Amino acid sequence: MKIGILTHHYVSNYGAFLQAYALSEAIAKAFSEDTVEIIDYINIKHYVTNFGGWFRYYRKRERLKHWKKKIHVPFVFARERKANLRLSPRCYTAKQVNRLRYDVIIVGSDEVWNYQDKKSTAKVKFGHGLTCRHIIAYAPSVGNSHKDAPEYVRTGLEKFSAISVRDALTGALVKKLTGKTPVSVLDPTFLYSIPQGKPKRIKKPYILFYYCDGLPKQIKEQIIEYARKTNRAVYGAGEWDFRYDDVTDNLTPFEWVDLFRNAEYVFTGTFHGTVFSILNRRPFKVYLTNKSRIRKVGSLLAELGIEDRQINDGFVFDMSEMKEDIDFEAVDEILTERKKQSLDYLRDAIEAARTTRM
Repeated sequence: MKIGILTHHYVSNYGAFLQAYALSEAIAKAFSEDTVEIIDYINIKHYVTNFGGWFRYYRKRERLKHWKKKIHVPFVFARERKANLRLSPRCYTAKQVNRLRYDVIIVGSDEVWNYQDKKSTAKVKFGHGLTCRHIIAYAPSVGNSHKDAPEYVRTGLEKFSAISVRDALTGALVKKLTGKTPVSVLDPTFLYSIPQGKPKRIKKPYILFYYCDGLPKQIKEQIIEYARKTNRAVYGAGEWDFRYDDVTDNLTPFEWVDLFRNAEYVFTGTFHGTVFSILNRRPFKVYLTNKSRIRKVGSLLAELGIEDRQINDGFVFDMSEMKEDIDFEAVDEILTERKKQSLDYLRDAIEAARTTRM
């Protein structure tokens, strides 16, 4: 069979790249005799908006040396996509996708169903215009979309032969529009081991930040002060702050993962920052202000029984007390079962397509 994956692989974002990579590799491993590829479908508006964003200069929070490294990021991602993703020929329309003659199309993961995000939404990711008989949803998210869904969302969902979701809000939408409860599955990054990148020249232990938007100034300052007093460095995983020890923007996705893999402690405000802290058994805390992230991260933490990861206004950092406060054995036990369930869903949905094709 020929299996295609329709997702947001084309944006220069570490989570978007890694979920696409992990899903394609996990499916290719499970169906080694079939052709598996990421459909190189490009939403022009989404691509241009994301690409251009890396060239903005934020005078109040950047220095020129940071900006000079940051503008290389979209080109690094382009190179990494070409080298590491199983890509189809380039497509811009559903008709072009149909010409590739897929037996199965898998939509997901990431916020591919965020119908309120006008720059990224695409009807094709709800199945519209696709002639493939077997369209499967794997772990899509609606982000923070909560207003009444457009009619194309409801009619699109009817085209799917199997639907799974990544978070509770997406599950509620599917239930409301179809009357059916979708399967809950893990983000693809939990399904496949990410290879190690080339180690950076890290000279001492470090604390890592990854987009803790809105973290109160006094909290961030006392964390950084703690690092200084205990002879630790502070880095950002693809982000910059004047108080960090080095500029670490220009990273490949695999180098980005290595920053999590080797961190002593992680502070993040994102879904995939949380995921890679968990996958690498790194102690971490989250600070969430974005409504979409509150829902997605909160859903994941609740599922794994570690809801206490959120920072409150009275937070005081002391690594000696906090480094061992997550029972990763218990977390791994849950993940092992959930990974099996998620892979079983994929195998069953794809095999069902194979059976009806014969």
